[in-house]
Amino acid sequence: MIDQPTPESIIEELHRIRREISDRFSGDISVIAKDAADRLTRSGRPIWKPHPEATASQGADDCSHGTASPSPAHR
Repeated sequence: MIDQPTPESIIEELHRIRREISDRFSGDISVIAKDAADRLTRSGRPIWKPHPEATASQGADDCSHGTASPSPAHR
């Protein structure tokens, strides 16, 4: 039988890896993010990007920030 990792061990491993990455870059989140982006680019893996027309067509109608009146269906 294969030993299954416990949820605690998975979480502990995630925290350990996060600490290692943070220590490697002296906790500088901007350097950590740049390194991650560079590694992603070098990986050659495809990166999904939305079509510009799809994001442009989702105007203010799709985003409610409490400034617009509710639509008749939501009153």
